[in-house]
Amino acid sequence: MAAARKMVQARGYNALSFRDLAESVGVKSASVHYHFPTKGDLGAALARRYTEDGMAWLDALLAEGIGYRACLVRYVALFRTALEDDNRMCLCGIMAAESEDLPEAVRAEVAAFTNANVAWLTRLLAEHRPGTDDALARSRGAAIYAAVAGAQLVARGRGDVAVYDAIMGAFGDTGLFD
Repeated sequence: MAAARKMVQARGYNALSFRDLAESVGVKSASVHYHFPTKGDLGAALARRYTEDGMAWLDALLAEGIGYRACLVRYVALFRTALEDDNRMCLCGIMAAESEDLPEAVRAEVAAFTNANVAWLTRLLAEHRPGTDDALARSRGAAIYAAVAGAQLVARGRGDVAVYDAIMGAFGDTGLFD
């Protein structure tokens, strides 16, 4: 799963090959097919685990009680780490860009990742500003997620993590993160 995740983050879902994956981990392609009969099964499992792991990390971050601004800084930094790892993308972000080519089960898991991120950000915003209208908190959470995911995509396209930093800095300057 770790090798498949790295492959997708680097080249996208469409470039994922059972043969290449099997070779990278030193097994036969049939062994990969045994656990994941189809590429869609593997893609859905990857996205589901990625979401579960990411949400566990984010929930632990909230449990630390470090405050709104510090949570956002670490959230933004989490997406930056993929770029620092050989210009990779967020797994679900790169698969979302290929949405039309994804099997329905994979699309559903990618959407679940987006929904989970927006829900987490909405919760963070609601805790930061109690009494905020739920719809406003959700729309701001979606805007923050879109800003982070979009900045990552632009920075990857330019092959320069500094582009991500500049975009995130500009969003901070606009007050989006306040």
